[in-house]
Amino acid sequence: MASDVNDLTMNFKEDDILLVKELDKEILSKGAWATIMFRYQQWDRKNEKYGEDKYSIRRYQKKGDSFSQRSKFNISSRDQAKKIIDVLQRWTQEPVTE
Repeated sequence: MASDVNDLTMNFKEDDILLVKELDKEILSKGAWATIMFRYQQWDRKNEKYGEDKYSIRRYQKKGDSFSQRSKFNISSRDQAKKIIDVLQRWTQEPVTE
């Protein structure tokens, strides 16, 4: 695993094929616990091409000199991502209640 949060990636290679191709990432938080949002594509062996964009939010914990993944939430489609965005925009525009 990586020792620097900037080096964490979703890229995954097997048998010289990049099965998971990271397209972009945003580091949402740093520290002993890091949260990163990734945009990626998966290799479709049957069609021999990458599929549609997918998204993942992952949490990593740093122990010693390296980060280990502790949890993840995969957003499986653009449609699901848009629904999440809509809900978060609505919630964050509501007045803060105390």
